[in-house]
Amino acid sequence: MTQPSAEPAQQTLRVLLAKPRGFCAGVVRAISIVEQAIERYGSPVYVRHEIVHNRHVVENLRSKGAVFVDELTDIPDGALTVFSAHGVARSVEDEARERALPVIDATCPLVTKVHVQGRRYAKGGRTLLLIGHRGHAEVDGTMGQIDGPIHLVQSVDDVAKLDMPDDTPLAYVTQTTLSVDDTRDIIAALKARFTNLDGPDVSEICYATQNRQTAVRSLARESDVLIVVGSVTSSNSNRLREIGTEMGVPSYLVDDGNDIDPAWIEGAKTVGLTAGASAPDELVDSVIAALSRLRLVEVAQLPGEEEHLNFSMPPELRYREPRPPRINPAHRSAPVHQTVASSPANNQTEKSA
Repeated sequence: MTQPSAEPAQQTLRVLLAKPRGFCAGVVRAISIVEQAIERYGSPVYVRHEIVHNRHVVENLRSKGAVFVDELTDIPDGALTVFSAHGVARSVEDEARERALPVIDATCPLVTKVHVQGRRYAKGGRTLLLIGHRGHAEVDGTMGQIDGPIHLVQSVDDVAKLDMPDDTPLAYVTQTTLSVDDTRDIIAALKARFTNLDGPDVSEICYATQNRQTAVRSLARESDVLIVVGSVTSSNSNRLREIGTEMGVPSYLVDDGNDIDPAWIEGAKTVGLTAGASAPDELVDSVIAALSRLRLVEVAQLPGEEEHLNFSMPPELRYREPRPPRINPAHRSAPVHQTVASSPANNQTEKSA
């Protein structure tokens, strides 16, 4: 009698990690600000807008005593207030000042740098163009930080729609969650049309955005499936997934391991795994755990850029003795402590940061 054949051994699934991935220096600083504010001043601490665009991070901070609100009107008089990493418009700063709210500003120093650049261009008599996505918290904040005319440019098509003479004195700045790759075509279209255009050097684009996009391109070339860990509200996480799709790799955005669909990895030999700049490492670990429940997994990491950028904490948290939080524009420029890596994209400087 013929014995039934044993089922074939399941092929090991190679899980290939991108480097770098996950938290950037601005996100680490913003989360630390909320945690330390709660520890030093007590809860609740009110945060205007999500501190970063990640559901798990927000829920974790909420469990520690953070209260997230959309507007300052939702904050009780006298309550400690934190501005999110995305930055706020001057009107929000003014409203907080008028209400005498004690404020700690968690705006990413690289976002602040964009504000400083934009104000410098406007003061020099140039009309400002902001390359970014309408409705993003950072874009709303930046547009509200500039005195003078400012136009949002979201695409190459928008360049042709700008209703101004070609010799208009112009300057552009970019949303920090866009990379050199994201902005290259728009900047080229601006330079092709306008004869009096100024803008920052490409090396001043946010290092984290560019590094993660460069890494995901390398990852996609090695992968049958690409999984990006990040929230749907995260601009940079969505862009990582889009890059995989553009490169012809089935690509999925997940909050954590609970979102993994077994059908995604059927027949796959290698799954590429990365995370947006606001996604913590434990969520990447949860995806690996979920995959390991479906297949035997072997985890490896692609080589990539080392990141050594750190931002100082704001004065209200930097000193041993608590200092009453207050709004002071001078506090918005946190010093940058940096060890320069090999990539030009990492060569951020302290000026305006």
